[in-house]
Amino acid sequence: MGYKVCIIGAGPSGLVAAKHLLHYVPKGSFDVTIYEEKNRIGGLWPLEKDDDKGLIHPHMLANQSKHTVQFSDLAWERDEPEFPRAWQVGRYLQRYYDRYCKPAKLHLGMRIVSVMPSSTGSAWTVRTLARDGSLADHAFDRLLVASGYFGDPGISFERVGKAEVPMIHSSKYRDLASLLSPKSGAGAKGGKIVVVGGQMSGVEIASTIATHLSDAIHAPCPPQIENPERYTVHHLTQRPTWVLPLYTSPEPTLKAPPFIPLDLSSNNLANRSQPLVNSQGHISTDRARAVHTSLQNTLGTDQSIFSPSVAISDAAKDDPPYVAVSDYYMEFVRSGLITVSRGKFEYLCGRDVRISSAEVDEITDVAAVVLATGFPALPSIAWMPPTLLEALSVSDDQNSPIALAFHGTHHPSVPGLGFVGFYRAPYWGVMEMQARFLSVLWAAGGPASPSLPPFMAAALKADTSIERAISLRGDPRASQFPMGDYPWLMQEFAAALGLKRYPQAGKIPTLPSSGKEMDILTPARYPFEILNAEQETEIVSSLVQTGSTAWEALTAGKFMARAVFRSLAGRWKLEREIVSALPSHPSGHFSGTADFFLREATREGRDIEYDTLHRAGEHQGLEYLYVEDGQFRASNGLTFSAKRRYIWRYDERKDKLSVWFVKVNKPKMADYLFHEVLFKVPAADDEGGKGSGSGSERGLCARADHLCEQDFYDVDYAFNFQAVNLKDWLLGYRVKGPKKDYTIAGVYTR
Repeated sequence: MGYKVCIIGAGPSGLVAAKHLLHYVPKGSFDVTIYEEKNRIGGLWPLEKDDDKGLIHPHMLANQSKHTVQFSDLAWERDEPEFPRAWQVGRYLQRYYDRYCKPAKLHLGMRIVSVMPSSTGSAWTVRTLARDGSLADHAFDRLLVASGYFGDPGISFERVGKAEVPMIHSSKYRDLASLLSPKSGAGAKGGKIVVVGGQMSGVEIASTIATHLSDAIHAPCPPQIENPERYTVHHLTQRPTWVLPLYTSPEPTLKAPPFIPLDLSSNNLANRSQPLVNSQGHISTDRARAVHTSLQNTLGTDQSIFSPSVAISDAAKDDPPYVAVSDYYMEFVRSGLITVSRGKFEYLCGRDVRISSAEVDEITDVAAVVLATGFPALPSIAWMPPTLLEALSVSDDQNSPIALAFHGTHHPSVPGLGFVGFYRAPYWGVMEMQARFLSVLWAAGGPASPSLPPFMAAALKADTSIERAISLRGDPRASQFPMGDYPWLMQEFAAALGLKRYPQAGKIPTLPSSGKEMDILTPARYPFEILNAEQETEIVSSLVQTGSTAWEALTAGKFMARAVFRSLAGRWKLEREIVSALPSHPSGHFSGTADFFLREATREGRDIEYDTLHRAGEHQGLEYLYVEDGQFRASNGLTFSAKRRYIWRYDERKDKLSVWFVKVNKPKMADYLFHEVLFKVPAADDEGGKGSGSGSERGLCARADHLCEQDFYDVDYAFNFQAVNLKDWLLGYRVKGPKKDYTIAGVYTR
């Protein structure tokens, strides 16, 4: 029997570590035991769609696509969404455990009380506390920390006076009803829901709450809370942040750009010089400005089009850029449902929040406070003794809490201790590389062993990770994610392990602007050298999925409908001209507004397939209630108010955008299909389909038709994009029938 290894944690990092230790050749090199405090595997990721006890809402969307959120030798199911929800990630982890980790001794409901290393640091005594209160000591040869970087919620109630409203951490938010229930003290008074924290979780939770409010106001069913229209979201941040949607364009200058999951663009190695140089850590002014420029080009704006409060000023571009991901946050800001203020939370008393800010001193009429203040890492290793914490140079610096060698894997002075996934932004491919690295390192006898493979020995000799981690503490120019350069980290681990990058599979698109094929990095590009037939099948399946996604996006118009749907949110100015060939139907001009109100998808009018999914509890996404309101001035001089309503829907499984009539007596409820919007793929630059083409000068073009009794509606759309955002769009009808003969030309502008 080989080394006895204790793994603390059964989340993604613990499972991938267990897999690589268990399957190390020769098998039996490691005897693996996993201790997990929860009653399930998965760590942060819930396994069921109704599991709301953890730190992640089960229906939260991952902010990276399934091509990145995966391990190399287990492909996602083909019909899974591009951006899986949290419970779907948990289901993936369950499949991974069942496939690769069953031989490990898994103990659930087991809390780590303490660990004690031997004098040499190569043997360990681990004390556990079971659910029944029993304590036990266990002896191991190696200890692997996979307890997660995100420990306890970062929340303190020291700054709360006599509060009349609830204050919770963002990880505890589930719905409006539980946040604003009468028991919480919020009642039905209305007011501002204050979100504190401007990074990833702050933007995400502010947008989630705004979505729930919009749904409560505009859904056809009674709302969970009273008077939802009385509430708004007030987002308190300390720095400006770029907010990217889930789909961006690798060709953002086109009026009819193609769209692709954002990580497939950012992980396109063809955009970077080889070999890769680390882009994270200490960020110089020149580097900061270059990244700010790239982000502005991606979005097509400095964000001032949404509100001055979220604009990235020229002066701010000297500072390291910060990024968050959200599809609808910016449109909620533009609509006023989210108000953004710059400042630091100081104090909550009664219904007032005191803040330190040059803009305002306090936020009044507060209904609730949601703290998106992150998750301090140190609670995840609270069971370590002081001598060990000192050896690891532990600090309360959130970006660099532990100084570890070779990209967060180990410390030379404690040879029997390893870490996987203990850093911010632990992309799954890097976690897998860390697990491989430790299995090879330990099998060889440790960092000082003469038996180390030459690639690894050379990598360790040149490594400066510990010095780099310490130098970044307190550095005002430290990047948002000091270990955030995913492609570079994958390159460095591959070099240390002697791994070569696997070729892509299937057709690979070429970007017209560069003339280069996309070279998309995913975990499946770096499989381990020794594979069985089942693993090879999974790797090829994963690579084919990624290649197909990129090819269809850039040559066949996939995700165009989704990009349009996302960018319709909010209010538009509408000018519409009606020209009738019949005197019975007057010509005229409509002037007004058109609002796309976001809400949870409803089931009315849907097909059997949707009903099946709905009954199974599958989350079917979002839709809009379209409300048009204005004045129509007829050519005969008459003027009157005119209103119109539709439901706009996007079906992710079919990648289809559709428009539905509403019921006459229930104007928030869908009735039956008006038409599907069929997009025209912009012409490719060549017959080989190696580009998206220059695109139409009118933007993304689409058409639809509909027969209403004896009247035929021929519909044309043209969506004019500025990078990821719709700048304006056109909607024209040609209506012909026994008693109708007219055209409608509508122009929608922000």
